Amino acid sequence: MNTIRTIRPHLARGARAAVALALLAVITAGAAAAQGRFRLPGLRGGALTSADLERGTHVLVVWASWSPRCRDIVERANAISARWNGEARVVTVVFQEEPAAVEEFLRGKSLAAPTYLDRDGEFSKAHAVTSLPGLVVLRDGEARYQGRLPADPDRAIAEALR
Repeated sequence: MNTIRTIRPHLARGARAAVALALLAVITAGAAAAQGRFRLPGLRGGALTSADLERGTHVLVVWASWSPRCRDIVERANAISARWNGEARVVTVVFQEEPAAVEEFLRGKSLAAPTYLDRDGEFSKAHAVTSLPGLVVLRDGEARYQGRLPADPDRAIAEALR
């Protein structure tokens, strides 16, 4: 009985420490998410991270193959890439899709920009993309444009980068 009494305080302290560590992990993860920390896997390898977007100018076209408004996204993204690739890094981000679905959609098409997967949708939500296709323009990590891909993306991108 004495052994049990001496072990209980140690177990209670250990349990409190474990709970404290678990809470710290949750808080740290939440802080990283709040700061917009992310890692989007590339469809063809590699990844796009928040650190990548903190330097330079980036134009991100957000789309999904299941969206009827994204049927012509390859042509639209290629036009943006052709116009802006010298002044910005142009990439596409696929909203909440599995790689196989994206590959099927892109079969027989030639997308000029690299493609990254926003599987859980958190990147798109963090950048206020609530309608597809979307557009995000960043300069040194600062959002200059976030929202729907406009009919005249060149004008919107030019205004965002002034």
